[in-house]
This record gives sequence, structure tokens and C-alpha cells, in this order.
Amino acid sequence: MSSALPFEDTTDFENADRGFIAALTPAVIKAADGRVVYDNDAYAFLEGDCPDTANPSLWRQARLCARQGLYRVTDRVYQVRGLDLSNMTLVEGDRGVIVIDPLISAETAAAALALYRQHRGDRRVTAMIYTHSHGDHFGGARGVLPPDSEAGVPVLAPAGFLEHAVSENVYAGNAMTRRAVFMYGDRLPKAPDGQIGAGLGMTTSTGTITLVPPTLDITRTGQEETVDGVRIVFQLTPGTEAPAEMNFLFPDLRALCLAENATHNMHNILTLRGAVVRDARIWSRYLDEAIDLFGDDYDVAFASHHWPTWGHGDAVAFLTAQRDLYAYLHDQTLRLLNEGHTGPEIAEEFRLPPALERTWHTRGYYGSLSHNVKAVYQRYLGWFDGNPAHLWEHPPVEQAKRYVDIAGGPQQALAKATAYAEAGDLRFAATLLNHLVFADPAHTDARTALAAVYDRLGHGAENGPWRNFYLTAALELRAGEQPALLDPTNPQMAVALTTEMLLDSLAIRIDGPRAWDEDLTIDLALTDERRRHRITLHNGALTHRSAPLDRAPRTPAALTLGLTRPQLFGILTGRGLDGVTTDGDPALLRRLFSYVTEPDNAFPVVTPRPAARRSVRAPQVSYMPRSAPYLRGATGSDSRHFQ
Repeated sequence: MSSALPFEDTTDFENADRGFIAALTPAVIKAADGRVVYDNDAYAFLEGDCPDTANPSLWRQARLCARQGLYRVTDRVYQVRGLDLSNMTLVEGDRGVIVIDPLISAETAAAALALYRQHRGDRRVTAMIYTHSHGDHFGGARGVLPPDSEAGVPVLAPAGFLEHAVSENVYAGNAMTRRAVFMYGDRLPKAPDGQIGAGLGMTTSTGTITLVPPTLDITRTGQEETVDGVRIVFQLTPGTEAPAEMNFLFPDLRALCLAENATHNMHNILTLRGAVVRDARIWSRYLDEAIDLFGDDYDVAFASHHWPTWGHGDAVAFLTAQRDLYAYLHDQTLRLLNEGHTGPEIAEEFRLPPALERTWHTRGYYGSLSHNVKAVYQRYLGWFDGNPAHLWEHPPVEQAKRYVDIAGGPQQALAKATAYAEAGDLRFAATLLNHLVFADPAHTDARTALAAVYDRLGHGAENGPWRNFYLTAALELRAGEQPALLDPTNPQMAVALTTEMLLDSLAIRIDGPRAWDEDLTIDLALTDERRRHRITLHNGALTHRSAPLDRAPRTPAALTLGLTRPQLFGILTGRGLDGVTTDGDPALLRRLFSYVTEPDNAFPVVTPRPAARRSVRAPQVSYMPRSAPYLRGATGSDSRHFQ
């Protein structure tokens, strides 16, 4: 397929270099403790010819994404690219600069802003805009607005931003973060036979993820705001690339921001790290709405990843192809689904129209045609394909033991898998070897053989995350589990959460079976919020509700704590009850926290999970030091994923 692609077309390279002002030299960003959190210089090998260990199309995309530095987009609009997975865009206003999407980490965001100021002057930040609710578009907020500097600085975001940022990065954060280790290949060497990018960008930074809560919600399409003298017209696009997202136009600058709704690749309908399935139908419709809504009022379209598209006609053509891509994915999957085909069957036969297949920005570098088709199927019909043989299958280990048994035992299974691999059927070789590893994870030869098959599959993949998944799986089969460095729920994130979100995060960590027989109620009387939050642990479920503080509860709680929100935060970070008033038995708090579990950030993915590695429970001692999901780890925690 790669031989049919238009490699002679260099337009993307010209656009990726257009407006270049200066690079960060060296392009190595460190945390305060000297730890490297991003290193773009590690990708210098991409200037060489494509090796046999990489797909030529993905190699081309990696070369484009590796370009880094400060770029001029148009009058008063600048971007810093290549210093994290995402772009930071800077729009010069009357009094300072508006920052759009402050990257993943505070360290990379600070470096990007410093690079801009070095060449454009020491303009102060007068506003910040989050295009959507993924961490690579808000995590560096404190690198742009350090603590106690945000007074009077508006922070704009689409309606629902905070709720969705928390649900993705906190509630299911541990599992997503672990899978993101595979998706972005952060533990792989940056090398021709290792990690060469992620399609959407190079990789994620590993610095401190932070969050400054929005102060101004965008609630409707057509809403217009003037920020630091700059007019902005917004288009809400919920349910597209993120649950809360928005495009927006700078009419006086004739520049259109497309957030992450239209980038230079096929995006994910369901990201491999895990997320809510996105709606390809509405995604396409919002792109079509953008074409109509913004008319001919822009000469350049830029996004939160990759490089801009200049010229109104070219930008409309770009949007049109992206619109058609998601519409075709959706509609043709539904057509075949309604003919009785299953997700894997549709994915195996699905082809894009030739015009889209040969268009660089619709290639599957980040989302793949295969897993996107399955995601559309999942959105409508779920995991079950209707075949009752799949309704109550054995879990992976028990199923694996039976496959190995019918193959004639471990050695016979290994021999047959080796034969499939030698014949070039790497897909079934991986399936059979995976069963063997799950049936006997100590079988060294099986692990070695499976790792070799994953190497070959990774080296041939056009999709960046597929390559990273395969190669990281090979690494873990050889070297063991690599714990996730990301802590998306560290204290700097937690301070931005509402009290309800903090309590929700606590609820999902309760060891339900162990708390079946517990029955307790605790009231949190927050004097600074003027709210009373009642926590109930009953039948293994922790629930909570709130009411105005001056409304007396119908029944008294067994324990009431009189405190402020900072004092609540202190309890959750293990600082105890200093300054907190108590009415009732303080031991109830200790009992509550005794049921809180600690998630495993290195749980096995490519090998079975041993029974002994169940969730570790928080120690049954005073309060909850380091046991809350959103407060685990130091403030210098790392970050890794989010698309």
C-alpha cells in the first residue's frame, strides 16, 4: 500500500516548516530535580532514510511531527510545536498574550512560553483557553499561570470541561495510564527499531500535570467573547474527539482554530488507552457545520496538533476530506452491521474510497481503520456480537489452558505457533503464542517467541500506537512490567476538583466486598463552601449528597467534621485533623479509610495477573496518607497520555 502513496508530494513538509522562527536548543526539558521530562533531540535519527524496521508512511509522519520550535501562523498568532505531544498556540492581544492549550506538563509549558517570550517579548499571559478536556491540552496550566498568578486572568473552556477532564483522567485514570504506557511507547528506546512517534505527535512529556479550573464556560455555538481586545467566535462540538470540545474563529485575524477535530491523520473513534466511544456521525456533522458556519472568514486553519493549512480553499478542502472520512467510517460500518457482519468481519474488509486512501491527512497514523470500525460497531451494539458461543466464554487464563490442551500441550503449541510465524501468518502466531503465555507465563521459550512476533508486527505497522503497543508488549515479555509514570490525580490536579469529584474519586476506591457489612455516616460541614456533605458507606457502596450548611439534617451522622476545604484536602493528604472540629467518634474516619484500596500502576497486560497481585489495601492506620487516587504521589508526578 505504501508504494501507492504520493511520496513525491512535499506540501506537508513545506507547511510544517512555514513560519519557522527558532528552535529550542537543546530541545531537552528538565524538571526541577534535573529529571528529563521531554527530549525532542532524541529523534535526530529520523533525518536518515527509512529502515526496514519502520513503515515508510509512518516514518514520513514522524519526520513531520518531530519538527520543533516557535512558528508564526499569521499576524499575531504563533505556535510552539514539537515540545510535547500537542501544540501551544499564542495569540497576541492588546495587553499581553492569550495561551491556547498549555501542553501536558508544567515544565514543557513553561519552556514553550519562554521560547515565545525570547523572540516576541516578555508579554504577560492575559487569558488561557482549553480547546477540550484531554490532559495534553490543560496539564501544563501551572507552567503558564503559576500558583497565585491567575487572579483576573480568564480561563475559557467548553461547557462540561471539568466534569469530563476528571472522568477520563481521575475516575479511570490508573487503567488508562497503564495502557497509555503501551500506546505511546514511552519506555521504548527512541530508535529506528524502537519508538519513532505516535502519529499525532512524537510522545508525551513526563512532567507535572496540573489544572487551573475554567472561569468562563462556552455554552453555545455562536457565542462571542472579546479577550484582551481579541474577538473570538465559538462553535461547540461535544461528542467529537472529546466529550467537551470547541472550535473557534478569530474573525479579525482571519484564523480558525480546529482544536483536535481535524488534524493531519485519521483520529480515534475509540482510543487504545480506553475512553468513551466517540460519535463519528456527529463528528462529521460538526465539521460540516464548521465549513458553513465560518464561511470565508479565515485564511488559515490550525489545530492543537500538527501544522496549519494555509489558503481558504485548501483549508476547506482539508475540512471536507476530514468530514467525509468520519461520515464514511460511520455510515458504511452501520450498513454492514445491519447486514449481519460483526465488528472484526467489517474491519477486515473495510476500505476507504481511493481519494481518501491516497490523502496523507486521512491515513491511520493515530486512529486506524481497523480499530475505528470496531469502535463504531461497539458504540451501537456493544461487546456482544450476538453469537451465544461468545456470551459466556472462559476468562483469558482458563481459555488459554484449554487452547494449549487441544494443541497437544505447550511444546506442540509452541511448534505450531513457530510454523505459523515462519509462514508469515504473524497474526495467528501471536494469538496462539498469547494463549501459551497465559496458560504458562513461566514458559520462557513462548515469551521469547511471542516477543519476536510482536517485534515484526510493530516494525510493519503504519499506525503509531499499534507499533508502540506491539513493541512495548515485546519489551515487557522480556523485561517485566514497566510501571506507569503518570499520576494524573496528583495534588496539583486535586485542588481543582470540586468536593463532589473528590468524594466520587474516593468512592471508586472502596473495597466493596470487604465493606459489605459496614454501615457508617460521616458529615463534612464545610464552612467556606457553606455546604454539608454526607458520606454514607452501606452495602459496600460509598454514596454522598450535599445540602446547605444551615439546613439541619433529618438524622444526625455518627461523626460530623467541621472544617474548610483546605482542611479536607489536608485530611486526604495525611495531615490529620489539625484545626478540624469533631462531633462523634473520630475512629469512624479511620474505619472508612481502612476500606480504601491502592491501584496497581504496573498491572500485567501481556501476561496474566497473578491472584496475589490484587489491589493493595490502604493501611488501617490514622487517616489516609497516600491512599487517595487523586492525591497519590508527589507534586512532581509524571504525565503520559490523553488522547
